[in-house]
Amino acid sequence: MSKSYRVAVLGATGAVGTELLELLESRNFPLADLKLLASEHSAGKSLRFKGEDITVEAVSNDSFKNLDIVLASAGGSISKIWAGIAVAQGAVVIDNSSAFRMNPDVPLIVPEVNPQAAFTHKGIIANPNCTTILMSLAVWPLHQVKSVKRIVAATYQSASGAGAKAMAEVKIQSEAILQGKQPVAEVLPYPLAFNLFTHNSPLTAWGYCEEEMKMVNETRKIFSSPEIRITATCVRVPVLRAHSEAINLEFETPFDPDEAREILRKSPGVKLVEDWQANYFPMPIDASGKDDVLVGRIRQDISHACGLELWLCGDQIRKGAALNAVQIAELLVEKNLLKLTTV
Repeated sequence: MSKSYRVAVLGATGAVGTELLELLESRNFPLADLKLLASEHSAGKSLRFKGEDITVEAVSNDSFKNLDIVLASAGGSISKIWAGIAVAQGAVVIDNSSAFRMNPDVPLIVPEVNPQAAFTHKGIIANPNCTTILMSLAVWPLHQVKSVKRIVAATYQSASGAGAKAMAEVKIQSEAILQGKQPVAEVLPYPLAFNLFTHNSPLTAWGYCEEEMKMVNETRKIFSSPEIRITATCVRVPVLRAHSEAINLEFETPFDPDEAREILRKSPGVKLVEDWQANYFPMPIDASGKDDVLVGRIRQDISHACGLELWLCGDQIRKGAALNAVQIAELLVEKNLLKLTTV
């Protein structure tokens, strides 16, 4: 007798949705049944899974009956409509949108950081923002040794953060520019090819955009450390896939870079990438398609005795979204926190 689970992917045709399918297959998640859900516009399309074509269904009130897990990646407005319905019908929803992240009754989980928070869920578990996930994997192991007092982050975010259409738009814009034509921006507010701009999420009254405040508020919640001072500047850059982040950390006491290096070398989900002689450190092209967050260029902050600098790159679609969601599902399965089907 083996335990297997009935799973639905909501937003199956999007960039994260298709990555979820690849991960469910490559990680051999114990599936009894797989249902693919999307909008009416995408209904009827077929997606390949384990050598078979599965037809995408339009999400409806009846879509969540007899399910164990819903992996939702269709945007916050969609999650707000369907998550409660799914939970009422007995499923656990692992939601990749921002809809529930700061709800005090909803755990916000990075499995390598705070897995225990998932064990008291009430039907919905939130996946953090991509930049928060990537940063937390590098900062948390250091924070466990010496408390972080302040984090200053600058992010360099790829087109993948805005979805598959944004990635395609960058390619089209690049071709246009190379042909001497004017690039057209339809998905993103400005041309991204051969350009960059500060993150286009709405601005708050105090001048930070929503993307930057996600890093602030979500990190504090995940770390259970509301006292950490955090500031961020988020920038969209002309990279197709994988985000990069420059992180400055201030600790209670000095943190030797070599000690930090050894800690991160042994940390789950992290790969140390440093070749000082060749001036070679993490790059988005190396992180794309990889599970691990690449961390390197760890050095003393020369402006502060208790400061440490590091640089990281991580695949936004993978660990920044889909992989983290699948890992949460695996965690719940491991701890037997889901109803199950025996086959």
